[in-house]
Amino acid sequence: MANAADQSSHAVDPMHSEQPGHGNSVAAWSMVGVMLLGFAVGCVGFTIANMPVLAAGVVIIVAGLILGWILKKAGFGVGGAKSKPSH
Repeated sequence: MANAADQSSHAVDPMHSEQPGHGNSVAAWSMVGVMLLGFAVGCVGFTIANMPVLAAGVVIIVAGLILGWILKKAGFGVGGAKSKPSH
């Protein structure tokens, strides 16, 4: 079994040395918020067996995906020009 000294002497992969963004941006939070709303609407539509409400939920979820993509392209994504640095 290797001890802590042996493990620290291994080379660090440069791909794993950077901190991940975790999607903490205006684009990500907006997308998730809209998609959660769509999921809630879809669940209500499914529960009451109302196809138009269920379809509206699916449309809202797709709109959330599109909104996230648009905001990311506009610079509000992780590392974007209009996003604040988290640290």
